[in-house]
Amino acid sequence: MSLQVKYSPVLALLKELGMKDVQIKEDGGVLNLMGTVNTQFEKNQIWDKIKDVAGESHPDIKADIKVLVSDYYHVHKVAAGENLSKISKLYYKDPNRYMDIFNANKDKLSNPDLIKPGQELKIPNP
Repeated sequence: MSLQVKYSPVLALLKELGMKDVQIKEDGGVLNLMGTVNTQFEKNQIWDKIKDVAGESHPDIKADIKVLVSDYYHVHKVAAGENLSKISKLYYKDPNRYMDIFNANKDKLSNPDLIKPGQELKIPNP
């Protein structure tokens, strides 16, 4: 099995995230990935997918992933039914950090209980 087949879920995620300047090369039994994503959250998603496919030890893949924006972790577009606690749990695995998100978005939010679908909120770095 070729490494591109083995890591096809990772390659699909790169495409889904819109990774820029993508370079994929198979050389000497190692798949080398290079490219740029928008945020650290997207970079973490790629590494999580690599670990899903190959486990914690993955000697057959190397990834050099650059991040365009380091001022914040990600930008989240609010969906219907979401609240800051749910969003906090998604990014931080902790719903109680919702005030971190609120405080980072005081230019858009006046009350942590009043968010609207479609709003784009900056998620601060963990």
